[in-house]
Amino acid sequence: MDKVTEHPEGALNLALAVVASSSAPLLLLDGDLTIIAASTSFYREFQIDPEAAPRRKLSELGNGEWNRRQLSSLLQATASGSASIDAYEMELKLKGQTPRQLVLNAQKLEYGDGNLGHVRLLVSVLDVTDARLAEKFKDDLVREKAILLQEVQHRVANSLQIIASILLQSARRVQSEETRTHLQSAHRRVMSIAALQRQLAASRLEDVELRPYMTELCKSLGASMIMDPDELSIEVNVDDSVITANVSLSLGLIVTELVINALKHAFPAHRSGKIVVDYHSNDARWAMSVSDNGVGIPSDPDSAKPGLGTGLVEAMARQLNAEFRVEKANPGTRASITHG
Repeated sequence: MDKVTEHPEGALNLALAVVASSSAPLLLLDGDLTIIAASTSFYREFQIDPEAAPRRKLSELGNGEWNRRQLSSLLQATASGSASIDAYEMELKLKGQTPRQLVLNAQKLEYGDGNLGHVRLLVSVLDVTDARLAEKFKDDLVREKAILLQEVQHRVANSLQIIASILLQSARRVQSEETRTHLQSAHRRVMSIAALQRQLAASRLEDVELRPYMTELCKSLGASMIMDPDELSIEVNVDDSVITANVSLSLGLIVTELVINALKHAFPAHRSGKIVVDYHSNDARWAMSVSDNGVGIPSDPDSAKPGLGTGLVEAMARQLNAEFRVEKANPGTRASITHG
């Protein structure tokens, strides 16, 4: 509530001057919602006859399109000081025109003894039709993009399944044990990427909760590569970190390579053991590791020569601005990626 002046005539003249000089649609109402004055833009924008509007009720303007019970109630409550109108939105339908979205704000101007006859309401009207149409267009684009993305995800999932099936069939037909091993390794990688794709597709947000993501990934790896769960197991020890989809994809691929490498080399001759996937973060700093209690790093330099999987991990770690390191764990091996 603003006490503009103690003199009613001065307050009215000030309000009239504000309305007259406004390029935006403005209304000046008295306490019983009768129109005292309106800006030229108000008359022009809403096709109101300037001669017929003064001394009429707001609800009587035009063909009744301003006769809104809720609007009248809010304006009366504003005049009495028990409420206020701040960004009240309404749809206005004028004959022969597309419906318009309006936002109204009302301010009480009080002076003199404060009785209803000396109360004035200054009402501003903002046309937000174009803004609402732009928002709807944007929402429609987002929905269309989501539908297209879902379709692409389905196609990717189907393609990965077909590729995995072809690799597995080829591995069963070839005579060379070395070729069969390579095909089986490729099959496992495709299945792991398919698991990553399913996890990312299930996330509708930009960010990914890392613990369930890694848990599902390791479960998929274990199901495709561990013949006897009582002999080998994969444990996931991940905190409640939430990361972006791009980073989660890189970390998932790194874990896939390191877990596959551990399953292939750390437990020969049906040796039993466990692989632990660990991730913990502190603000921008984070550390991830994949460790096992297997046979450890070979002492023979030729046997310890990094393979394709290690090269992929090193490349992805560089993309994350992280450091990759492999060291003895006593027992076993520990591969770690640290950032910050």
